[in-house]
Amino acid sequence: MSPDEGPFFHGTAAALVVGELLTPGFRSNYRPEVVMNHVYFTALVDGAGMAAEIAAEIAALRGGSPHVYEVKPVGDFVDDPNVTDKKFPGNPTRSYRSETPLRVVREIAEWTRQTPESLEQWRVRLETPFGEIIN
Repeated sequence: MSPDEGPFFHGTAAALVVGELLTPGFRSNYRPEVVMNHVYFTALVDGAGMAAEIAAEIAALRGGSPHVYEVKPVGDFVDDPNVTDKKFPGNPTRSYRSETPLRVVREIAEWTRQTPESLEQWRVRLETPFGEIIN
Protein backbone atom coordinates (compact mmCIF):
# COMPACT_ATOMS: atom_id res chain seq x y z
CA MET A 1 0.00 0.00 0.00
CA SER A 2 1.29 3.47 -0.92
CA PRO A 3 1.66 6.02 1.87
CA ASP A 4 -0.21 8.87 0.06
CA GLU A 5 -2.85 9.22 -2.64
CA GLY A 6 -1.54 12.43 -4.22
CA PRO A 7 -1.77 14.17 -6.59
CA PHE A 8 2.02 14.17 -6.91
CA PHE A 9 4.54 16.61 -8.33
CA HIS A 10 8.16 16.57 -9.50
CA GLY A 11 10.37 19.66 -9.74
CA THR A 12 13.34 19.81 -12.08
CA ALA A 13 15.32 21.94 -14.50
CA ALA A 14 14.61 19.42 -17.27
CA ALA A 15 12.02 20.14 -19.96
CA LEU A 16 9.72 17.10 -20.16
CA VAL A 17 6.66 16.15 -22.21
CA VAL A 18 3.30 14.72 -21.17
CA GLY A 19 3.46 10.92 -21.11
CA GLU A 20 7.23 10.82 -20.62
CA LEU A 21 8.55 8.48 -17.94
CA LEU A 22 10.92 9.75 -15.27
CA THR A 23 13.20 6.88 -14.32
CA PRO A 24 16.02 6.30 -11.85
CA GLY A 25 19.57 6.17 -13.15
CA PHE A 26 20.11 9.85 -13.95
CA ARG A 27 22.26 12.46 -12.23
CA SER A 28 20.90 14.28 -9.18
CA ASN A 29 19.41 17.76 -9.68
CA TYR A 30 21.42 18.88 -6.64
CA ARG A 31 24.62 16.84 -6.79
CA PRO A 32 25.46 16.10 -10.43
CA GLU A 33 28.23 13.71 -9.37
CA VAL A 34 25.59 11.36 -7.88
CA VAL A 35 23.60 8.97 -10.12
CA MET A 36 20.23 8.43 -8.48
CA ASN A 37 18.82 4.99 -7.61
CA HIS A 38 15.32 6.44 -7.20
CA VAL A 39 13.07 9.12 -8.69
CA TYR A 40 11.77 11.67 -6.18
CA PHE A 41 8.44 13.48 -5.87
CA THR A 42 6.09 15.18 -3.42
CA ALA A 43 2.38 15.70 -2.84
CA LEU A 44 3.03 19.44 -2.28
CA VAL A 45 3.21 21.57 -5.43
CA ASP A 46 5.22 24.26 -3.60
CA GLY A 47 7.73 21.62 -2.50
CA ALA A 48 8.19 20.56 -6.11
CA GLY A 49 8.45 24.23 -7.07
CA MET A 50 11.22 24.78 -4.55
CA ALA A 51 13.03 21.68 -5.87
CA ALA A 52 12.66 22.97 -9.44
CA GLU A 53 14.02 26.40 -8.57
CA ILE A 54 17.01 24.96 -6.71
CA ALA A 55 17.72 22.59 -9.60
CA ALA A 56 17.47 25.48 -12.08
CA GLU A 57 19.84 27.60 -9.97
CA ILE A 58 22.39 24.78 -9.97
CA ALA A 59 21.88 24.19 -13.71
CA ALA A 60 21.89 27.93 -14.56
CA LEU A 61 25.25 27.71 -16.28
CA ARG A 62 23.70 25.17 -18.66
CA GLY A 63 20.61 27.31 -19.27
CA GLY A 64 18.27 25.47 -16.91
CA SER A 65 14.88 26.87 -15.94
CA PRO A 66 12.47 25.55 -13.30
CA HIS A 67 9.71 23.14 -14.31
CA VAL A 68 7.07 21.51 -12.11
CA TYR A 69 5.13 18.51 -13.38
CA GLU A 70 2.20 16.60 -12.03
CA VAL A 71 3.32 12.97 -12.09
CA LYS A 72 1.77 9.56 -11.48
CA PRO A 73 3.82 6.76 -9.94
CA VAL A 74 3.60 3.54 -11.97
CA GLY A 75 4.72 1.37 -9.05
CA ASP A 76 5.22 1.37 -5.30
CA PHE A 77 6.92 4.21 -3.46
CA VAL A 78 8.15 4.98 0.04
CA ASP A 79 8.86 8.03 2.21
CA ASP A 80 11.97 9.92 1.07
CA PRO A 81 14.59 9.37 3.81
CA ASN A 82 16.37 12.57 2.74
CA VAL A 83 13.61 14.67 4.32
CA THR A 84 11.85 12.28 6.71
CA ASP A 85 12.85 10.49 9.91
CA LYS A 86 16.59 10.52 9.21
CA LYS A 87 16.56 14.33 9.02
CA PHE A 88 13.08 15.48 10.12
CA PRO A 89 10.44 13.65 12.20
CA GLY A 90 7.62 12.13 10.16
CA ASN A 91 7.03 13.27 6.60
CA PRO A 92 5.80 16.89 6.82
CA THR A 93 6.84 17.58 3.22
CA ARG A 94 4.92 14.53 1.92
CA SER A 95 8.06 13.60 -0.05
CA TYR A 96 8.55 10.18 -1.61
CA ARG A 97 10.84 8.15 -3.80
CA SER A 98 10.39 5.17 -6.09
CA GLU A 99 12.59 2.67 -7.87
CA THR A 100 9.92 2.54 -10.60
CA PRO A 101 9.09 5.33 -13.07
CA LEU A 102 6.80 8.31 -12.72
CA ARG A 103 4.63 9.28 -15.70
CA VAL A 104 4.37 13.01 -16.53
CA VAL A 105 0.68 14.01 -16.46
CA ARG A 106 0.98 17.76 -17.12
CA GLU A 107 3.17 20.79 -16.48
CA ILE A 108 2.20 23.06 -13.57
CA ALA A 109 2.65 26.81 -14.08
CA GLU A 110 1.83 28.18 -10.62
CA TRP A 111 3.66 27.65 -7.36
CA THR A 112 5.02 29.87 -4.58
CA ARG A 113 8.34 31.22 -5.85
CA GLN A 114 11.47 31.32 -3.71
CA THR A 115 13.23 34.59 -2.95
CA PRO A 116 16.82 35.00 -4.16
CA GLU A 117 17.89 34.94 -0.49
CA SER A 118 16.08 31.65 0.12
CA LEU A 119 17.65 30.07 -2.96
CA GLU A 120 21.09 31.20 -1.78
CA GLN A 121 20.44 29.65 1.66
CA TRP A 122 19.47 26.34 0.02
CA ARG A 123 22.52 26.42 -2.24
CA VAL A 124 24.79 26.87 0.80
CA ARG A 125 22.89 24.22 2.79
CA LEU A 126 23.29 21.66 0.01
CA GLU A 127 27.07 22.09 0.21
CA THR A 128 27.11 20.99 3.87
CA PRO A 129 26.78 17.44 5.28
CA PHE A 130 23.04 18.22 5.62
CA GLY A 131 22.90 18.18 1.82
CA GLU A 132 24.24 14.63 1.50
CA ILE A 133 21.87 12.41 -0.47
CA ILE A 134 20.68 9.14 1.03
CA ASN A 135 20.61 7.18 -2.21
